[in-house]
Amino acid sequence: MANIISDETIEYVGILAKLELSGQQKEQAKKDMGRMLDYIDKLSELDTADVEPMSHVFPVQNVFREDVVTNGDTREQLLANAPEEKDGMFMVPKTF
Repeated sequence: MANIISDETIEYVGILAKLELSGQQKEQAKKDMGRMLDYIDKLSELDTADVEPMSHVFPVQNVFREDVVTNGDTREQLLANAPEEKDGMFMVPKTF
């Protein structure tokens, strides 16, 4: 195990995670974190020179339609049903 996790690191992570760990749990957490870091080190040994960077594992494309106005300006039709109108807007009673 090349990555040695200190007791201070475990304490700090415990504080950040708002966990109270027993002595046995702290030792287990040290081992687990060390194994995780060892695995990351092993992954960094891979040759990725010819691998194109990507932001997502699967090919992602925009699935949204183009934003096109289809109904136009119908302000006069909408305001025709308003009980009162001022400056092209509905007038409503004040509420508190």
